[in-house]
Amino acid sequence: MYDGDSFYTLSMMGRIGLVLVSLMFAAIALGMTRLMTFTRPIYLRIPIWIVVFITFVWASPQGYYTYYRLIIDGLPAQSVIGPPPPPQEIMALLTFSGKSNLSAHSIGILGWLMLVVALLPYRKKCRNAAD
Repeated sequence: MYDGDSFYTLSMMGRIGLVLVSLMFAAIALGMTRLMTFTRPIYLRIPIWIVVFITFVWASPQGYYTYYRLIIDGLPAQSVIGPPPPPQEIMALLTFSGKSNLSAHSIGILGWLMLVVALLPYRKKCRNAAD
């Protein structure tokens, strides 16, 4: 399914680096989702998740481009961030109905994980727990 994916054009070290960068970005996205939703009422968590996910989809290409500049000689310093993605692109990512590549499918999985994190219950610490 992913035989022609650009991921496989990278060296083994390039692939390992890309996976590590992706895991770091995912941890940041999940952490931001949790930070922005954990004390909010449940009816605000889904809109916050949508905004955080769209922001990730919109801004993360710059981070990935920066990584590619480190491993590929000659790439110019430039902004690759365009306009925010349209709703149909967001839906295609979340329903896995758009591009069939590792990047799109990974972003779709991350989006669903972000939703799960957004909906995790908030537990208040019990003041008398140590008693």
